[in-house]
Amino acid sequence: MQQVDSKLPFKLVYSLGEHPYLGFLIEPHIVQLNPNGQYSLSYKRIFTNTIGDFASALDDTDYYLIKQLDEIEQTSIIKRYHKKAIRPVDFFGKVFDQKIYDYIRPKIDQKILMVLEKIGDKPLFLMSKDGYPADQELHIADEPTSVLFHFRRNEIETRYFPTLKYKGNRLDFMYKGAQVIVNKQAWLLVENTLYHFDQAIDGKKLSPFLNKRYIAVPRATEKRYFETFVTGLIEKHHVYAEGFDIRTHREDAKPLLKLFYTEPGDSSIQLSFAYGPYEFTAGTDHPITVRLEHQEQEDHYVFHRIKRSLVWEQKQASFIEQLGLRKKDVLFGNYVLDDPGSSIIDWLNLHQEELLSKGFSITQAKGDKRIFIGRTTLEIAVEEGNDWFDIKAFAHFGPYAIPFVELREHILNKEREFVLPNGEIAIIPEEWFAQYEHLFQFATKKDGLKLSKTHVGLLYEATEHISATFHHKLERLLDFKQIEEAPLPSHFRGALRPYQRAGYNWFYFLQSYKFGGCLADDMGLGKTVQTLALLQQQKEALKDGEQPKTSLLILPTSLIYNWQREAEKFAPQLRILLHTGNNRVKDAFGFSHFDLVITTYGIVRSDTSLLASFFFNYIILDESQHIKNPGSKSFKSIKSLKSKHKLALSGTPIENSVADIWTQMHFTNPGLLGSYSYFQKEFVTPIEKKKDETKALRLQAMVKPFILRRTKDQVAQELPPKTEQTIFCEMSEEQLALYESTKSEYRNAFLDGTMQNGKGNQIMLLQGLTKLRQIANHPSMLQESQHIPSGKFDAVIEMLDSISAEGHKVLIFSQFVKHLQLFKAYFDSKKTPYAYLDGSTRDRSEPVTTFKENSSIKIFLISIKAGGVGLNLTEADYVFILDPWWNPAVEQQAIDRSHRIGQTKNVFIYKFISKDTVEEKILALQNRKKALSTALIKTEESFIKSLSSEDIHELLR
Repeated sequence: MQQVDSKLPFKLVYSLGEHPYLGFLIEPHIVQLNPNGQYSLSYKRIFTNTIGDFASALDDTDYYLIKQLDEIEQTSIIKRYHKKAIRPVDFFGKVFDQKIYDYIRPKIDQKILMVLEKIGDKPLFLMSKDGYPADQELHIADEPTSVLFHFRRNEIETRYFPTLKYKGNRLDFMYKGAQVIVNKQAWLLVENTLYHFDQAIDGKKLSPFLNKRYIAVPRATEKRYFETFVTGLIEKHHVYAEGFDIRTHREDAKPLLKLFYTEPGDSSIQLSFAYGPYEFTAGTDHPITVRLEHQEQEDHYVFHRIKRSLVWEQKQASFIEQLGLRKKDVLFGNYVLDDPGSSIIDWLNLHQEELLSKGFSITQAKGDKRIFIGRTTLEIAVEEGNDWFDIKAFAHFGPYAIPFVELREHILNKEREFVLPNGEIAIIPEEWFAQYEHLFQFATKKDGLKLSKTHVGLLYEATEHISATFHHKLERLLDFKQIEEAPLPSHFRGALRPYQRAGYNWFYFLQSYKFGGCLADDMGLGKTVQTLALLQQQKEALKDGEQPKTSLLILPTSLIYNWQREAEKFAPQLRILLHTGNNRVKDAFGFSHFDLVITTYGIVRSDTSLLASFFFNYIILDESQHIKNPGSKSFKSIKSLKSKHKLALSGTPIENSVADIWTQMHFTNPGLLGSYSYFQKEFVTPIEKKKDETKALRLQAMVKPFILRRTKDQVAQELPPKTEQTIFCEMSEEQLALYESTKSEYRNAFLDGTMQNGKGNQIMLLQGLTKLRQIANHPSMLQESQHIPSGKFDAVIEMLDSISAEGHKVLIFSQFVKHLQLFKAYFDSKKTPYAYLDGSTRDRSEPVTTFKENSSIKIFLISIKAGGVGLNLTEADYVFILDPWWNPAVEQQAIDRSHRIGQTKNVFIYKFISKDTVEEKILALQNRKKALSTALIKTEESFIKSLSSEDIHELLR
């Protein structure tokens, strides 16, 4: 090698040479050119990092080729495969062996193939023995060469040899000094031409014939030779045979599914394909498979060459994957369900018809158990009795019809294997456990299956298996919109809105089927009115001379007078007994003279024995969430009462937990949800802790016929934009006593003439009236009466809990900051978030923004002086007015914080008035002096000035 001068002409060449240990390699060299343009004897081996001044001879392809060849140069190989530094002579002399060669050479072949693919017409030479790179110019054949392998079997041996054909002519390569330079995908060097092939052929299949005409295999070893080498050769290459047959098959293939059953959840399916008598597992990618047949009597061999359609096979695999299977094992073609919670058996049953129509055959691998894999269906017929549904059901496993009741213990105990009469094992579909566990839990096993009508929701889950006629009836039972119109009472005053009429009809649907139910409409939608319409109709349905159908209404103390006033307004003919106070009746017979007895949860606890001795027409619970605790005395007392019908009313039947619904459903429909412990285990824990949607849907189906809920948003079009209602609250006993003593003190002063005339007397009168109003709100507003409870406070909290639980926002107004601070302290103790604004609030925008933008804050406490004007709070759709103002215009300003431009929801306004107090009388005075109050009154003082002696006497009466 002489020095190459970059200033003189030179050329890049590629040189094929044989390394003494690594085999054939290709190296890039720069060769100096003589003045006549011929290659000189000066040359230089170059690498990517030594191109230097010779870059002018390279293009992008050369850079690519040199980079690939860098990686198979001996120094690079030694560094890659020997961690410690070592001289090449030591590596090849002491370390290198056949094992290393077998590992490295395929990687070298890969690089050489990449180079030969890209080298094109660039100068390519055969290196001389002394290393000169431009010794003999090589050419790459213009087109691929074909190979045909020959076998000639005679009575002594089988001779085997290949023939090559290039451009239609036989290529003679034996005894021509030919060499295989790449094994992985053979390249053959013959007389300075490099030949490649039209199919991937291992160079080792050509190497034996470089200097040999044929290979002879004696009869004694031919069978093993045929089974291995010849079979593989026929699969991949063109073969010509004499002395044995090669038969090619092109069959119409059939897809096969074979069940491997272990446990239902661990079973798998193997996909394979039958080409005539030959079966192949999915996933193997040999387009041609050869099977050898030895006909021993004739001593004849037949090679069956089966051409597979891999594209068609992949379509079959894709089809079952679309149905929910995924590959578990590529090698053996095993598939499992994509959803690990499901069963292969269920999958087979569900898709069996579809698979058979697509030409699939379904079989079972041999095992200890014979699994039934035929069609599985369920047929249910339902006959309706008075209080029961008789269920006639059969499970069909192929030709066998099994009474469904025989599967009861299997389903309750989650045992999937059921033995058929022929000994085969049917795997009960997983969905049957989910759909019918509760049916068997609640049905009685008597002459088949009997189910209480209260469990109609469980039948709804099985509608796909039930006859169309009964299915239609179920739809009617479960959808109140399709319930028949019930006659309205003729002496009911007022009109029911369409959704209220639907609720009234629903009451009659429940009555006709002897069901109880819970009306769970949003607060403000008229649960009271719908119930009063029902009670009035019950009264009018009495026949001549028939005793009243006495019903019992149980409610919180704070709602007594509201119900009383609503009854006077809408159903004045109802004879009502308030079973409250110390003078309540002691003999249950007294109830029989009334249409409706109204009492409280507290009194029920005290008078349980008295009330339990009477059989009522309806027992109605208002705010029925009061009995949500099954261990409470209220629930136990109410459960002991007797009636023909039962209703619960609640805007929030579920306040904190799914468990809340159990007591209310147990009251209205005993046994509907099983025992409390069963309900906790089957529903509460899965739904709340495991977020089990299936259990939630099943519970919904079970209670759906017995709970009617309409939200304000659902019936918005039927509501007026603004609805106002006055809530009359009963004061607590201590509160009432304090109010009466304070009122007497000021009344006596008025009668004595102390407060008759003069500005100071007017101020004293205003102070007295203010003190009475404070007591009517909450005695704790007076420093000396902090321990006395307030009936109004309890009523507000009661309604507030319902509204907040429904997700609505509410504004709470009072002119007394002290009153708001009592609520503030209560919310703080309960860790209830709220916004607050009074005259001392420095930054008015902060609580307003918080209330408007924070969805978790449902309550805004506002003093009238701070928030009466200038606020836009359309996020709220409920307004509570805690105390009446002398000037109704001020009241209207508060309402307008919510009911103004931009409000898209219906607004409900509730005014809380303590019954038989100055608050009630202020309302009456407001109405009498409406013109004055709306036109002139701006302050409380001016209102006091307008009062006559008769007015003052009325206020203090």
